[in-house]
Amino acid sequence: MTNLEKSGEKEIVKTKANPVWLEKLFHLTERETNVKTEIIAGITTFMAMSYIIFVNPTILSDAGIPREAAIGATIFASVLATVLFALWANMPIAVAPGMGLNAFFAYTVVLGHGLNWQTGLGAVFISGVVFFVLTITGLRKKIIQCIPNVLKSAISVGIGLFIAFIGFKQAGIIVSHKENLVALGEITKPEPLLALIGFIVVAVLTVRKVKGAAIMSIFLVTILGMIIGIVHPPKSIISFSLPSISDTFLKMDILAALHYGLFSIIFSFTMVELFDNLGSMVGLSKKAGLMDEKGNIEGLDKALIADSMATMASAAMGSTAMNAYVENATGIAEGGKTGLKALVVAFLFLLSLLFTPLIGVIPSFATSPVLILVGAFMLTEIKNISLNDYSDAIPVFLTIVLMPLTFSIGEGLTFGFLSYTIIKLLTNRAKEIHWLMYIISAAFILSFIFQV
Repeated sequence: MTNLEKSGEKEIVKTKANPVWLEKLFHLTERETNVKTEIIAGITTFMAMSYIIFVNPTILSDAGIPREAAIGATIFASVLATVLFALWANMPIAVAPGMGLNAFFAYTVVLGHGLNWQTGLGAVFISGVVFFVLTITGLRKKIIQCIPNVLKSAISVGIGLFIAFIGFKQAGIIVSHKENLVALGEITKPEPLLALIGFIVVAVLTVRKVKGAAIMSIFLVTILGMIIGIVHPPKSIISFSLPSISDTFLKMDILAALHYGLFSIIFSFTMVELFDNLGSMVGLSKKAGLMDEKGNIEGLDKALIADSMATMASAAMGSTAMNAYVENATGIAEGGKTGLKALVVAFLFLLSLLFTPLIGVIPSFATSPVLILVGAFMLTEIKNISLNDYSDAIPVFLTIVLMPLTFSIGEGLTFGFLSYTIIKLLTNRAKEIHWLMYIISAAFILSFIFQV
């Protein structure tokens, strides 16, 4: 096997050892990579994003989904989506249930609106169908273009604060308060104290660029919980019986979602899928050197279609909308440029099924530090927001602040879109508003009037 060698200022990858069938499938030589590099990149990516195996079932179980089914659905959906990205789109991108969307599903759609999780999964499925239609018809590009850049960045920041708030709440660091709504919890209690220790560990390891920092933190906090007796040890670590998803498979209630008229919820799911996925895929593809001089990315449309199909499949299994994870950047930095990298990640996700007894005992206060850190990472998008123009700054403020305060991504989107359109319109700056923004804003107004 060969390594990167420098020739002048250009790095060359020797690829003579690549098997012919892998060459035909992934075009390794064409993309200047090799099997060894792709495998290392895949392992690196899995270590960076495998925390979702522990975090997502915790969030879904809060919505009432049986934990075993939540574990199985998370892993199976991740494997399916990532294999599609690997073999059909040949993209070095692994996919899993999106952070933020899973929290929106559990705490806003199900718990907030008082719906059952079957109806919530129905809304997820419909959003996948809508995303699919928008992609194949080309409307996706028009919708992306109509949303102002400041709102796109504000959405990311707001979701980050929402996720972090959930993390603090799950850890017991932030608790409800009769007079002040929220307050600092008793951090000397075992759960919040261990969560704080976990956050310090994951933050320090991340800053020091230690691979698998999130997993190390989760395991450390869980083990400490077992030592002091607040976490029950698993009966076994490895199990050769697959987790059953029979409790959730095809249990999504599409008719109920349509009956309730969950327009704002379905729209919120779809919009976040569009922004998160397209933004992540473009950024990751550019980092992998897959974007040409005109900004075109080979396989991008296939990847977006694959993601919408994976979202529908995820809902059918019992999980939430799928997203391309920015943690893929860790593997791309190791040289991963093809679907082989994603295929390695999919295999490792599949292998993790053996460890479901261990996954099942992970407490929420062990995963909450990761939620807080993910929220901190999403806050970095604020650097792209200029606050000099008040007609931009006010909608940005409302979008960011109201997501955590209303405990809803959808409410933050609603106030952000409406305030942007109204303020621009009433200050003689209607030329800055894309015509699609009027339609979107009108739809949000109707959703308020008719509570759809």
